[in-house]
Amino acid sequence: MKHGFEPLPQGFKHIPFNDIEAVKEAITDKTIAIMLEPIQCEGGINIPSVEYMKSLRALCDEKDIILIFDEVQTGMGRSGEMFAFKNFGVVPDVMTLAKAIGGGLPIGVCVAREKFQNVLTPGTHASTFGGSPIVCAAALAVFEAIKKEKMLANAKAMGAYLKKKLEALKKKYHFIKEIRNVALILGVELNIKGDDVYKECLKAGLLINCTQDTVLRIMPPINVTKKEIDKAIDILEGVFAKF
Repeated sequence: MKHGFEPLPQGFKHIPFNDIEAVKEAITDKTIAIMLEPIQCEGGINIPSVEYMKSLRALCDEKDIILIFDEVQTGMGRSGEMFAFKNFGVVPDVMTLAKAIGGGLPIGVCVAREKFQNVLTPGTHASTFGGSPIVCAAALAVFEAIKKEKMLANAKAMGAYLKKKLEALKKKYHFIKEIRNVALILGVELNIKGDDVYKECLKAGLLINCTQDTVLRIMPPINVTKKEIDKAIDILEGVFAKF
């Protein structure tokens, strides 16, 4: 996702996703960190293999490189775990969170392992919204609500239910190429452009979007119900029927 964001910060190399050999080739003695989304969301719901993620962790340990996960979209239960990295059996050195953790209030969070606790000491970095008492209280309440209302289990169950419904649509509509998901992080890859499809969905009251031209990104709230999923599928099928 570069268009519209240039000029980009210097010093980054972009390499193919889920390709450990590409990572190894890109590393030099100046490499200090590897940063990625554990599941690429804007990139089209691309899900890495467990082997890739574990290889990344081992490589960073071997080379003394910091492993950073961007969990702004994948964190806070949407993957069926509180943080998506738990699906792969690895732990990052640094993790970023925002959006969902605030429950609607603006907050950005950077979580780091204890060995990095003195890198940013009080007063060395400021933020307009970061750390205010109100948003921190809201973030704590979000954690409590997710646990109390068993939303992680719901995300797993409803993710499986929604994928089953989408697989049924795949059998009916030839332009559905593939369905990818981890719990309630779902991507429906099409053989046609997805722009008009998602616009028709919006008109009909279904809030989804299209990434990478051909992937419908479906990411319901983690307290979604079967009734709501059924309604969404009815709308989606009605739109698909037009194509």
